[in-house]
Amino acid sequence: MRRVHRPALPARVQTYLERRRQATAGAANVENAWKSARQTQAMGTVVQTLRAMAGARERCMYCVDSHGSDIEHFWPKGPYPARAFVWSNMLLCCTECGRFKGSRFPLSNASRPMLVDPSVEDPWECLDFDPDTGNLTARYDAASAAPSVRGESTVRVLQLDRREAMAEGYRRTYRRLAERVRQALAAGVTDSKKLAGELLQADDHGLMGWCFGPIGARLQPFEELLRRAPEAWAACTAVAQ
Repeated sequence: MRRVHRPALPARVQTYLERRRQATAGAANVENAWKSARQTQAMGTVVQTLRAMAGARERCMYCVDSHGSDIEHFWPKGPYPARAFVWSNMLLCCTECGRFKGSRFPLSNASRPMLVDPSVEDPWECLDFDPDTGNLTARYDAASAAPSVRGESTVRVLQLDRREAMAEGYRRTYRRLAERVRQALAAGVTDSKKLAGELLQADDHGLMGWCFGPIGARLQPFEELLRRAPEAWAACTAVAQ
């Protein structure tokens, strides 16, 4: 999972969404309103913007493995119809993640979402990666001396530790990133910006945020890059954000 940055929509599209939001407030069947809206030019712009946010490969914003096929409501529109037309509540999602999540949306006792929203936070603050299995797991929280509760919830709902094809994709990406760093170290890391750009291009699954974070920094060859070429490490960390 990678952090995605949400741009502002064109004013006309934002106005359209707000008008729709007001019209569906308290509506008995938000699904009908949503289906009608999806045929409009304004919603076409929303989809195009989400695809641009997801990157050149237009990957799902949850698993970053499959193609993002449709709009996903972080707060599900069925139980929370007032959020159906809120731009900040929309993500790009693949069919499989959409099926796993459905209307499942666990909340804390303080009504805080227990799922990671990659458009508002760094997923790697709650999630961890296992290079051996390729699975995503909950990150250990030193403050509570236990795995991140929100990480556990996200992994459980989206089944991020039970999807073999996805895990293999993550493993391949990790091996590709590690090999490119080894090659750069063998050559003396002569161009930090070039290395960062090449790694970003090779990062199909948003793993740079993990590799150039506190956990990846303890593993080879990333630890060696940090130690031998701190300027290259800084360049890679900058593009991983």
